Amino acid sequence: MKLSREVKTGIFAIISIVLFILGYNFLKGSDFFESADIYYVKYDNVAGLSPGAPVTVNGMQVGKVKDVYLEKNTGGDVVVEFTIEKDFVFSRKSVIKIYSSGIIGGNNLGVLPDYTSNTMAQPGDTLMGAMQAGIIDGILERFTPIEKSVLSTMEKLDSVLSDIDQVLDDKTKNNLRESIAKLNTTMTSFNGAASKMNGLLAENEEKLGNTFTNLDKTTENFAKFSDSLAQIETGKMMRDLQNSIDKFNQIATQIENGEGSVGKLLKDEKLYDNLEGAAKQLEQLLQDMKLNPKRYVHFSLFGKRPKPYDPPQEEQP
Repeated sequence: MKLSREVKTGIFAIISIVLFILGYNFLKGSDFFESADIYYVKYDNVAGLSPGAPVTVNGMQVGKVKDVYLEKNTGGDVVVEFTIEKDFVFSRKSVIKIYSSGIIGGNNLGVLPDYTSNTMAQPGDTLMGAMQAGIIDGILERFTPIEKSVLSTMEKLDSVLSDIDQVLDDKTKNNLRESIAKLNTTMTSFNGAASKMNGLLAENEEKLGNTFTNLDKTTENFAKFSDSLAQIETGKMMRDLQNSIDKFNQIATQIENGEGSVGKLLKDEKLYDNLEGAAKQLEQLLQDMKLNPKRYVHFSLFGKRPKPYDPPQEEQP
């Protein structure tokens, strides 16, 4: 069966009203599913006892305060309506005492059961009430230091606010406004930059993945290369290098001492003079060939005799 929209709306409204009533009664300290009996007690002063406060026996909760109101007939007594679990039985002479559970916890009801009487309390009975000795005076005494501390704190706060008001002149306020405006601009720019960075990372996610993959491969190859280096016979390599250096030093010593062809070439002065003279003669020959080319290359169809040789004149230094 398909329900119409109006029927669904009505069902939802009814469920909402029921839940509201249940929640309201729960906050007031009552429960529809609670199996408890209701009792009453009267006081001249309840010292701040409020609905929902627990009702205890020897420190164990057996109920809670349902309502607190003024009695209509007398106009002075305060009636406290409270509930007790059905499985708890106590005599009608039992005393219902208001006691303090601390400044933060507030006041509670405590049942002082009297087992000397055989007359059991019945639901709806009005029981005898009592007040913990000095509970009101104790509350006032506890609140007196708090009041002094609050007054001292308020005076200090007023002094601090006065100092702040002197510091925060018009110029300082303007500077603060400008700083906050610049900070907002900076945060906006930072958000834009972060958005662009996120977009860039999203666009290059595949490339970054490949880069890290390549980096892993490079690290693996470097590890293999390190293993290969570890397997090299370093001692043998250093001995071979030392032998090569010794041989090179030996060759350099022989050259320095004039031994061998290279040593003689570098150390024999006579060979140097001969080479210098040969170079000078070669230079003269090249100069003469430049000045008298026909003397060295002669070509004639008619058999003309070559000119006699004239030695070149030495250049003046």
